[in-house]
Amino acid sequence: MIRYPALIDGEKGAYGVTFPDLPGIVAMGKTIDEALMNAEEALRDGALEAEQDGELLAAPSALEDIETRTGQALVSIPLIRLSGRSVRAHLNLDEEVAAFIDSEARRRKMTRTAYISWMARRIAQMGG
Repeated sequence: MIRYPALIDGEKGAYGVTFPDLPGIVAMGKTIDEALMNAEEALRDGALEAEQDGELLAAPSALEDIETRTGQALVSIPLIRLSGRSVRAHLNLDEEVAAFIDSEARRRKMTRTAYISWMARRIAQMGG
């Protein structure tokens, strides 16, 4: 999976994410979490647009090569391309883990499947 360096800046209630290697691809959010999720979608959309235009995305720089200014945080965002095809995955979970997933999915008004997919993308964003 390809990961692109991204810079987060802003303040409580208004955060922005930019990609040094990909000018023009930006994302915003009221929280850092929301900005990161929006950044993943913006990166995916930017890759799709480039592909449709017959262009290639720039290769991602190494994190060590990115300069940050005061107030900025450096993160890496995964480029997760969605195929649109579902794959059945049988999971055996501890009952307490399953109960947690179900309660969080309900709280967020998501299905269990949507929540697990969302959770996996979040972990990928954190470099996990």
